[in-house]
Amino acid sequence: MAYFGGMPLSQDEFHDGHVNDQASYSPFHSRSAGQIRLGFDQIADEVSNEIFFYGSSHLHHPEENFFVADIFGLDVTEQPPLHAGYPLSHWQQGTASPVIGFRSSFLPADRNCSMVDSYPYSEERETYGRSSIFPTANVFDSHVERGNKNLNFQIGFDNVDAQYPVFLDNYPFGQGMRDESGNSEACLTDTSRRLKIGPVCPSGSGQDREPASWSIQLVEANQGSNENMVAFCDAVGKIRSAYPAYDLKTNTGKIWSVATRFPDHILGKLKFRISVWTDSSPYPLLITQNAGCITHDLIVEILHCTNQYPVQEELCLCFLIISFFLSLHQQHGVSNVIEAAKTICSALCFVETRDITDAVKKLPNIRKFYKDSELFFTLFTGKERFSLIEDAVTDLSLAISHLIHVYSSSFDTGFQLANIPRSPSCADINLDSQLSFTVYAAHNIPEAWVSSYKTFSFSCSLTYAGKTICQVKVCKNIPARRSFFFIVDWNEIINFPLRLKALPRETMLTIKLLGANSISKNTEVLAWTCCPLYPKQKFIHGTVLLSMTLYSTFPTTMIAPGICSSDIAAPVTLQIDFPETNLEFIKPEPEEKRDNLEEPTKECLKHIARLSQTHCLLLPEQKRRILWFYRYYCNHENCSLPLVLGSAPSWDRTTVSEMYAVLRRWRFSNPLEALGLLTFSFPDQDIRRTAVQQIDNLSNDELLEYLPQLVQVLKFEWSLESPLVKLLLNRSLQSIQVAHQLYWLLKNAQNEAHFKTWYRKLLAALQFCAGETLNNEFAKERKLIRVLEDIAEKVKAASDPKRKEVLKMELSKLQQFFQEVKVCRLPLNPALVVQGIEADSCSYFTSNALPLKISFINANVPSGNIDIIFKMGDDLRQDMLVLQIIRVMDSIWLQEGLDMQMIVYRCLSTGKGQGLVQMVPDATTLAKIHRKSGLIGPLKENTIKKWFCHHHPLESSYQEAIRNFFYSCAGWCVVTFILGVCDRHNDNIMLTSAGHMFHIDFGRFLGHAQTFGSIRRDRAPFIFTSEMEYFITEGGKNPQRFQEFVELCCRAYNIVRKHSQLLLNLLETMLHAGLPELNSIQDLKYVYDNLRPQDSDLQATSYFTRKIKESLECFPVKLNNLIHTLVQMSVTGSAKPAAPETVPQEWIMLDTEKAIARATILGFNKKPDSLYLVQVVQTCSVVTFVEKSFDQFAKLHSHLQKQFPSHTLPEFPPSWHLPFTDLEHKRVKDLNLYLKQLLSGPRKLNELVLSFFLNWSKNTLAEEPSSAILGLQSTDHTPGVQLVMSYEHTRLTIMLKHMRNLRLPDGSAPSAHAEFYLLPDPDEVTRRKTRAVSKSTDPTYNEIVVYDTVTELRGRVLKLVVKSKGAFVGAVNIQLSSVQLNEEKWYPLGNSII
Repeated sequence: MAYFGGMPLSQDEFHDGHVNDQASYSPFHSRSAGQIRLGFDQIADEVSNEIFFYGSSHLHHPEENFFVADIFGLDVTEQPPLHAGYPLSHWQQGTASPVIGFRSSFLPADRNCSMVDSYPYSEERETYGRSSIFPTANVFDSHVERGNKNLNFQIGFDNVDAQYPVFLDNYPFGQGMRDESGNSEACLTDTSRRLKIGPVCPSGSGQDREPASWSIQLVEANQGSNENMVAFCDAVGKIRSAYPAYDLKTNTGKIWSVATRFPDHILGKLKFRISVWTDSSPYPLLITQNAGCITHDLIVEILHCTNQYPVQEELCLCFLIISFFLSLHQQHGVSNVIEAAKTICSALCFVETRDITDAVKKLPNIRKFYKDSELFFTLFTGKERFSLIEDAVTDLSLAISHLIHVYSSSFDTGFQLANIPRSPSCADINLDSQLSFTVYAAHNIPEAWVSSYKTFSFSCSLTYAGKTICQVKVCKNIPARRSFFFIVDWNEIINFPLRLKALPRETMLTIKLLGANSISKNTEVLAWTCCPLYPKQKFIHGTVLLSMTLYSTFPTTMIAPGICSSDIAAPVTLQIDFPETNLEFIKPEPEEKRDNLEEPTKECLKHIARLSQTHCLLLPEQKRRILWFYRYYCNHENCSLPLVLGSAPSWDRTTVSEMYAVLRRWRFSNPLEALGLLTFSFPDQDIRRTAVQQIDNLSNDELLEYLPQLVQVLKFEWSLESPLVKLLLNRSLQSIQVAHQLYWLLKNAQNEAHFKTWYRKLLAALQFCAGETLNNEFAKERKLIRVLEDIAEKVKAASDPKRKEVLKMELSKLQQFFQEVKVCRLPLNPALVVQGIEADSCSYFTSNALPLKISFINANVPSGNIDIIFKMGDDLRQDMLVLQIIRVMDSIWLQEGLDMQMIVYRCLSTGKGQGLVQMVPDATTLAKIHRKSGLIGPLKENTIKKWFCHHHPLESSYQEAIRNFFYSCAGWCVVTFILGVCDRHNDNIMLTSAGHMFHIDFGRFLGHAQTFGSIRRDRAPFIFTSEMEYFITEGGKNPQRFQEFVELCCRAYNIVRKHSQLLLNLLETMLHAGLPELNSIQDLKYVYDNLRPQDSDLQATSYFTRKIKESLECFPVKLNNLIHTLVQMSVTGSAKPAAPETVPQEWIMLDTEKAIARATILGFNKKPDSLYLVQVVQTCSVVTFVEKSFDQFAKLHSHLQKQFPSHTLPEFPPSWHLPFTDLEHKRVKDLNLYLKQLLSGPRKLNELVLSFFLNWSKNTLAEEPSSAILGLQSTDHTPGVQLVMSYEHTRLTIMLKHMRNLRLPDGSAPSAHAEFYLLPDPDEVTRRKTRAVSKSTDPTYNEIVVYDTVTELRGRVLKLVVKSKGAFVGAVNIQLSSVQLNEEKWYPLGNSII
């Protein structure tokens, strides 16, 4: 692409305001935040000034112009030195491209031709000084018509004897060339502006001569010179123009909350009454909405009721164009002409073509004639002498012109030839021809390689979807030679024994550069490059330059067009000459071939269904052949499309034709099924286009959840204007949530080693589309991250004693930041707007990375502060992936009507090794809870129970905490098992006071556990300890709750298993993301083995039940927690006796609006227990009535005594009474006095008091009995056994799930096992036995018993006997003919064998 003077300006500096920029623009306007509407609106000067899009990826400061003085002999001390033997190009130096060319007075007139040898450059430096440089505009007065937009510069070989070198100014974007009056009409955006290099008439001659055949005209390529980039720019421009700012459907200026729709049967016909306060009215707006309404609908209703509508703003296009001109320098001497030609080649990635080499060789011959001028004048006439010189220069000029054309076609530049040279006649090539091309040379071989390697060679291979199609052996070895630069010119024709029609359209050519080590004699791979055979619809043709990358970064399988992005040239460049041809790829038509294909049997179809449960990458070759053989009998009901297409034996035209046929008739059951077609395994553009069409059916909120995967698969797209790119840009213009997350994902993806340029272009396209206001928000967020990064570095560098002081001092930078910007959105979520920090609440954690805890002040005043963690030194991309997949699982459960009470916090990687983590309020680590119980806290059974009892003195809130823990613990058991989350200890598990459990820190997953020697640190399938079971069952009081817990876990596990393909596809798309623990098929297989999609629900239930019991019985988990607790205590100081626990202040003092002003007993109702009618008046004037008994008042007083000293509480009326007194009236009087004294102080805000009078608890849930929270407890105390039976094809399957109410004759709990007999059983061969559950009255089994040869159920009886260590416990006989199959049923156990 184009370049102009100055250092590169990164995207991070976009909008940051450079004082020297003539068009600098500060994003932090003085207008208030209320005036800023965050929407998609017009993009302004700041984009054109600091964002590359239709220009270079390396922008420069206009004030830092740099000229290559060596060309002109200028003594410029500021010029950076070139590396010896390895000259650096302008893009490597971060400087402007050199102004290069020939001096116009090089050609003499026909007469008086007296030429001398050029003097060395050291002598030139004495001739010209730096003061000789002046603006070009004064030189072209005779050729440039001022104010004319069509500038046509005539620069070349003429007879004007200029005394000074000529420069063309590097104008910053936004400036034309100004005349003396200051007018600026000649804008660089005019595509007709061109630079002409060629012969012109002498000034003042009055003649108009035609340019010679070797003239060169350069024009600006506003959208880049490469056809791929031009097509991308056009596509993005069309997308942006399709979303005008005044379209309120797509540009509302609002950030909608992400909506998750619940199934209707969950919420039923519930309705919410919502009060909305606005500035326009002192009275609230009352709205009634169904419980199933989403936030979007609610906001629309509020805006409608308040007559508030978004303001329209225009969306206009602004193209960024940067110009780069090649000018000619005029100088005497053949040597300087050669040097100038060399400099041109160095500016064009150090490429010296054969034509340039041959043309340069002719120039010394002319100089030889010049030395013997008498012979020269004797042999040649005047015209012949001029013709001889002209021919030599013409050849050189044509060769340079051809190189410019090849360079601008191969790489993205800001210039191209005005007249594209005609291509040679097309070669006789068709689809039946074999693939053939010429590898000419590797240019600019580093001098270090020349000295280390004796000879150089190369190898070629063709790949498709990462698999090698064909490979050519190492070609001839030749040493590097010195010309302008070091070059290895093989000029070798490569022939692949493959016809072009046999190659898929998405075939990649890979070439490796090899060197023979001078010492070891071994051949080593030094560099590599690749290119597609069909960059567009046409076959690659003509001369192509390819940048070579060091082999140390070679991706073993992932070869795609994005990896060889053509933005800039690398130091070593490979030149390949393909045949000139207009050959186009002919796409095969869909065609079904069902010849001699028999219809599969039922057993075969069942086998296909079983195969469909396997992931494509995990399916063995033999099973793939079976699946492909029956491809026409596969459909969305018994298989998945990625599995069928992935089973195709090859990608030849015939097979692809059949794949298209399968694709055409397929009916997708779910748009997400198509996600598997966007992986690296499917490069075919038509297949990917179909996949994108399906994904386009997702809503913006649904798409948002899968954005990380879609951004990853962008690297496998064939071009930047692919359907997937268009889809993402379109959606980003429809949803600010999508645009915001896409921005940070693309920004983070620029750290990719091979696809940095690919993602950089996409990010520029997104910012171009987004508009000024949203780009301003991005700029503020980037600056916020830089400030946090600077603070974190300072804190980490400080010594331990000074860290707090350093943090306090550095936080002033954040405060200064908010003084400048007023408000800023958090990168975690654009809906979170903050306006400052609460410095006293900021701190840092003492872990190795020393992450910062920052407490932001919420701009939404009624809401509390927003606490986040800023980490440096940790790769948070893995945490992002794990949390994303957990959110997907939670969404799956919710769609099935199962709310697992999951807390899944937000996490965002904002750069390499850094990112933000959301802090969950009111949460503490399990390790802190353990430490409060002393040294052996992790070994105690009642630690968690005591902690919750302390925080929930009311039974209702305590039971609600059990419920939240019950569900959330089950959910995290399932997700951590499936994903193989490791490094689990009590500092990575957190509990909220409301009862929710959740995990943090996912640096290790997929079973990659830490080991000590050969011992794994994580030996339990997941974390479920006996103290967790103790809390769920309330210390064993409700043992059947454990059975419910197991049932809940198994149900959640089976629900997720139905979506195994989706989860595996999500992981597969991230295989090439560079995550340390997700990089191979074995990692996918780990998750597949944990999901067990091939199992039935009964088998999976039995399997997961075993995992629960393994975790429950794994003592090393407790030992690990104990060790971790002891280590933490040693770090923080020696263990101290546990201080008396106090109720946290935030639990005692609540919002004053909820305070109770007074409570008065108005009367009573005599029942078996008298109930008193209480009128409760709150400070907000809300009046409610409740009924309470005397015992309830007494219980309230008892709980208050645990929180407050007795002397601070009023005296409670005694429960006893004198005979013959009016008890109820006396109690009314006494209780009213008690309530008056009780509510006179701060106790009116106490949670217990509020809960008592308002039926209010911390979670705003009314009291409900335990049985209503976790399911109805059985009132039947007879022993029983729960079974599920199924029968299919003579196979009888019995699952023993649970038993209940088992007792031995002495009343103790048995260690029971079950024995099954299938009667009649004359041979006594049907006995089956389960394992024993130790000492449990309500044991859980979930074990399966199978009888394979049961021809019929009629007349068969299942006898089940329960024993405990040989002692009889109970038995039951079941007539199988009357059993309801596939249904759970409890059977009573008798006290004798029937």
